[in-house]
Amino acid sequence: MAAHEGLRHGHLGPNTLHLCIDMQQLFAEGPWETPWLKRVLPVVEELANARPDCTLFTRFMPPANVAEARGMWRRYYEHWPQMVREALPPERTELMPSLARLVPPAEVLDKDVYSPWVAPELHRRLQERGVDTLVITGAETDVCVLAAVLGAVDLGYRVVVPVDAICSSSDRTHDALLTLYRERFGQQIEAVRSEEVLRAWT
Repeated sequence: MAAHEGLRHGHLGPNTLHLCIDMQQLFAEGPWETPWLKRVLPVVEELANARPDCTLFTRFMPPANVAEARGMWRRYYEHWPQMVREALPPERTELMPSLARLVPPAEVLDKDVYSPWVAPELHRRLQERGVDTLVITGAETDVCVLAAVLGAVDLGYRVVVPVDAICSSSDRTHDALLTLYRERFGQQIEAVRSEEVLRAWT
């Protein structure tokens, strides 16, 4: 893994937003459990509590039923029929309670795919607020967080990833993604620890 290089582009200004990906009860237990989620939750809480008015949570929303899924997503939910909304208790798609209580002033955006950028609403909302920098946290490092990070890079946002505030169900691919961010995207992705983010966000 590459050496830690810190926030190479300096302090985080007033146009920074914390984009927290899919920290939901859906991934805290059950078939899609991400064991690290509860371990990183206190770090995510600290970041969100520091700036709830500058925090946006995404929620991954499965289709109501298998028939509603499109394309290869239908095959995906044929494999996971117990994870469609009609088979789940309603609270399973909600944010973790300690984060849900921050809404409002924090905002929520629902999505039905890995990337929050597929629908234009997120980019539009951020542009209306003048956001140019994203601190991206959440689950999972190698799935939805990856999609959020690369989409943000493509759209030209400054991207900061607190490495202790993201989680995966796979140590191997989590570590591989951190190496990728630092070695292949080092000019566009700043992978740092959360305390550095908190110190730098002025």
